[in-house]
Amino acid sequence: MEIRRDKYLDNLKNRLHNGMIKVVTGVRRSGKSYLVFKLYRNYLLESGVPEDHIIGIALDERKNREYRKADAILAYIEGRLTGSGEYYLLLDEVQLLEDFEEVLNSLLHTPNLDICVTGSNSKFLSRDVITEFRGRGDEIRVYPLSFKEYMSAYPSDRYQGFADYMTYGALPQILSMKTEQQKIQYLTTLFEETYIKDICERNRIEKLQELNDIINVLASAVGSLTNPSKIEATFRSSLRSDISVNTISQYIKYLEDAFLISEANRYDVKGRKYIGTPLKYYFEDTGLRNARLGFRQTEETHLMENVIYNELRMRGYKVDVGVVPVRLTNGSGKRERAQLEIDFVANMGSKKYYLQSAFSLPDENKTKQEKASLLNVDDSFKKLVIVNDTLNVRRDEHGITTMNLYDFLLNENSLDI
Repeated sequence: MEIRRDKYLDNLKNRLHNGMIKVVTGVRRSGKSYLVFKLYRNYLLESGVPEDHIIGIALDERKNREYRKADAILAYIEGRLTGSGEYYLLLDEVQLLEDFEEVLNSLLHTPNLDICVTGSNSKFLSRDVITEFRGRGDEIRVYPLSFKEYMSAYPSDRYQGFADYMTYGALPQILSMKTEQQKIQYLTTLFEETYIKDICERNRIEKLQELNDIINVLASAVGSLTNPSKIEATFRSSLRSDISVNTISQYIKYLEDAFLISEANRYDVKGRKYIGTPLKYYFEDTGLRNARLGFRQTEETHLMENVIYNELRMRGYKVDVGVVPVRLTNGSGKRERAQLEIDFVANMGSKKYYLQSAFSLPDENKTKQEKASLLNVDDSFKKLVIVNDTLNVRRDEHGITTMNLYDFLLNENSLDI
């Protein structure tokens, strides 16, 4: 089974010979190695690159452990650069390489070497490391499969496909599994034996239970506003724990560094400024989130919101939670200040979209409720309501577009319909 990842492959093609280190990042098992060592390598071969001019080293393989040492890998690469023409270095899981900043900077001085590396830890793309690269590090972020990519290999219709996509997520390996039991075991084991262990070893975490509790709280709170202080209150009241706010914040950062979760900040649409906490956290993969909770909390409304958030980020948008300050009349007839929420404000350069995620719109009251915040935004950027339904795209007298979820996910240009 081969799943095309054309968007990411095109990103690599467009960066060939740009004098920068192509850094392919993303959560473990999202398909980074497949992209670089299969799709990209095949493209190079088909473009006429001799096989001996492609130097590939998977640093997470035991047979390549010796090349995790800086001097050893530099000597090996130098020994391969024996002919004329361009060479291509492909390194997998580069964060395992000793002194990788120095090694990569050293290799940048090799004029006929084009470098592409993968990594599962955002620490090696921190501000300090980018400074070490002197602006010559070029990140390509790989996500689990989009719904469109997922459906290209899914054996049934899109409605059953989305149900499975939302429940078991979009890590590519899931599509090769035939039974629910296989999928559940794979995701559960992956979380425990790979992600948790990796985070603990990398960050030298000794209080494993506290990390697990934080993950559970965040998984339960997908689509809800929270912050470290609120989580601390939960720990004190429900878990009888005295974990500090600073520790909670640090553990959340570790989860973000591992690409397991990401945050959506609150943005005052009218004031054009960020508000700060509380904010929302979403999981990189809904299957991993569900596995973490033993598949006991599969709320379709929140999971659909998570899927839309991930899709927007896959398309390259910076995604925030919109806040619209308004004055509403209360039951006593008095005008009071209030805040309406827009699920997502998606930005990319000069483009901006306001989106509401509505699992269903059963009646006029629900429709008005979902559109209320959008109607109070007075700029000209496009406003959409995404619904898990089969309705056709329609636009109302206020310019608000209502679109079904499947049209949104399966058409990469759906925001501009």
